[in-house]
Amino acid sequence: MKDCTAIVTGGARGIGFAIAQRLLERGAKVLLVDILEDELSASLKSLPEQTRPGAAAFGADVSIESQVQAMVNFAAEYLGSPTILINNAGISPKRNGRKQALVEIELEEWRRVMDINLTSTFLCCQAILPTMFRLGWGRIVNISSQAGKTYTDIAGTHYAASKAGMLGLTRTLAREVGPRGVTVNAICPGRIESPMVAEAGLRSREDYIGRIPVGRLGTGHDVASAVEYLVSADAGFVTGHALDVNGGLFMA
Repeated sequence: MKDCTAIVTGGARGIGFAIAQRLLERGAKVLLVDILEDELSASLKSLPEQTRPGAAAFGADVSIESQVQAMVNFAAEYLGSPTILINNAGISPKRNGRKQALVEIELEEWRRVMDINLTSTFLCCQAILPTMFRLGWGRIVNISSQAGKTYTDIAGTHYAASKAGMLGLTRTLAREVGPRGVTVNAICPGRIESPMVAEAGLRSREDYIGRIPVGRLGTGHDVASAVEYLVSADAGFVTGHALDVNGGLFMA
């Protein structure tokens, strides 16, 4: 992936930042995108000196079409035509440290989760695909969730539905764009150490560790390793796949 340009949404912290770091280490130029501009700036400054020159930051709400197009244009102008897209932006609202029952979810919050988790994926794919088609090569990885495949006791209905939607988008788009040299895959993380998980509370965290066969929570680097493979030339025959990264908690 040396000299490729990648866009990582939700890149300011957690899984997204770990993915951005890994791609930079492998020689890619990376645009970190996030709505949390202060955290984005701090994360960019924290990168090692040897990889920092290949990185840039862009503050955007990726559920807004005009901002997504501006993001792609910025990447092309300052880093080069983007051929790798990591759709990682997402939210999982909690109430008092627990998931919300469907009857507790207000329509405004339902729409917000769908916009940030699913609509943003659609918009980012739509904006970047013309560049990938022109170059005859591209890699799209959608960061879904274990909750998109099966019930989990920490994910609300709106979050689970949005992540399942990402998997449907992944499979359908993979069939559409495969003939144009573009692969589309998804990763379904289980319980990962991240700010989003920390918000779920310590008790939930310890309960989960006891149920994971490998005996620990995952890390952003575990997810980054899966991304590294899926965006590589070695994964050219892998598309439409949803890869579980969950320590054996869910197997299908």
